[in-house]
Amino acid sequence: VQLQASGGGLVQPGGSLRLSCASPDSDLKYYHIGWFRQAPEKEREKLSCVTMSAYGPGSTYYYLDSVKGRFAISRDNVQNTVILQMSKLKPEDTAVYYCASVQGNCWGSPDYWGKGTQVTVSS
Repeated sequence: VQLQASGGGLVQPGGSLRLSCASPDSDLKYYHIGWFRQAPEKEREKLSCVTMSAYGPGSTYYYLDSVKGRFAISRDNVQNTVILQMSKLKPEDTAVYYCASVQGNCWGSPDYWGKGTQVTVSS
């Protein structure tokens, strides 16, 4: 599966951004899709994941306490995308954001990665 993340940019603290993960060659409702980020000189962080929705509503998970209540993951099966809606952004959210397919109902390892999209939170 090929994945493409988009929607990043420069935003002021307290602002919002909507990231999209799309695939030109696969139907994403058959994949568990996660969002990750990596800031300079920091380890990659797993943010959120949504399980496949081909056979029923997917489940959503959030792994990082600092984004709970501010970030929301969802699917748009018509557009074949997975969305990460980010609000109340903070400078520490600055990073390259990636989407990936994830094994094991979102609790396994990521296997296919998209190119990242830069998010910069700064005044």
